[in-house]
Amino acid sequence: MNGHFREFEDEYLETMYEFFEKQPSQRVRNGDLAKALGVSPASATEMIQRLAGKGMVDYLPYKGALLTDIGMVHGQKMKRRHRLAEVFLETISFQGNAHATACRLEHAIDDDLEVALSLLLGQPQLDPSGRDIPQATSEISSRIRASQTQLISLELLEKGSTGKLEAMFTDSDETEFMNQNGVLIGTSITRTANGFGIEGASEAMFSSDLASKLLVRISRATD
Repeated sequence: MNGHFREFEDEYLETMYEFFEKQPSQRVRNGDLAKALGVSPASATEMIQRLAGKGMVDYLPYKGALLTDIGMVHGQKMKRRHRLAEVFLETISFQGNAHATACRLEHAIDDDLEVALSLLLGQPQLDPSGRDIPQATSEISSRIRASQTQLISLELLEKGSTGKLEAMFTDSDETEFMNQNGVLIGTSITRTANGFGIEGASEAMFSSDLASKLLVRISRATD
């Protein structure tokens, strides 16, 4: 029960952050918050009062609420994780309701998984709808910078760079095509001026769509 209630708090803070993105200095009225969340105004008022008691929002009756510094950090974190989840779902060609699924996934993402997803997805700046992905906290950013390897899609591999294939989110026909070109998990692939150089095979051409479904691990330069 406590876990579910914590998720409700997360949803409120995340939604408050969405209002902040649109109008940073404007207080959010409980009625507007209730409408955005699909709950009753009474439920919204009760939760806002609870969050105010925890120091997450600054609430003035009849005027609305603003995120405090603590609430801002938490709301931004939840929105970041939601949008990272949407990018991940797009990467694996998820065919369901990405928004609804991301809403569930965001609550399962902890700091460790956020770091892993950020590296896996190549630290995206925008979600699939073109909205900004909020910046990570300073702690998460430090952990990302400290990582010596990074997983990115083959599409993002720079010319002259080499990566080792770690995962393929391909259908059966695409997988067969990859196998015919000698591309298997563990294969080293180098981006060339005209295509991709395959370890132990000739150069190959991959469409942008196919390249985006292939994840390669690259080494990151150290200071």
